[in-house]
Amino acid sequence: MRFAVNVLGGALLALACAGPAAAQLGFERPGSDYLSFTVQSGDPAVCAARCERDGRCRAWSFAYPHTRNVPATCWLKNKVMPRSKDDCCVSGVRGAGVIEPRRGHIEFSIDRHGGDYRSFDTAADPAGTPCKSVCETERHCRAWTYVRPGYVSGAARCYLKSKIPRPRRKPCCISGVVR
Repeated sequence: MRFAVNVLGGALLALACAGPAAAQLGFERPGSDYLSFTVQSGDPAVCAARCERDGRCRAWSFAYPHTRNVPATCWLKNKVMPRSKDDCCVSGVRGAGVIEPRRGHIEFSIDRHGGDYRSFDTAADPAGTPCKSVCETERHCRAWTYVRPGYVSGAARCYLKSKIPRPRRKPCCISGVVR
């Protein structure tokens, strides 16, 4: 009995020290939906917060907008379903806030508005890599912002900047500073 209590206590301590749970960018949790709604702001944090306020919610999935006519959508789930890889989405369980990944100098959910000298449609990419790559090859480019498909148009869009604008939190965007 004492052994079981020690094991349980150790497990609870490990969970407490693990830090806050984070949502999984690039995954969805198909099935067990009991409610879906449009997220006008396009921010996955709205979906996570709605799950927290709803006693039935055990997990959630958020899909970024596909086009300007297909808005961002949140699905609340009454069971924690297994996650599956899908770049369209962010998912989490109740208690999992949206924490953007940190990948070197790539800034997730950051817009660096202004200072554009060129913009163009680009391939959709969950990390904005095509936009970053072009900026790195152009002498005038100091920073870049990649806008996910569905926020400005149906295509992903890249903005190259001749100066380094101040970062602003916006779920539409991925940015970075090159030089």
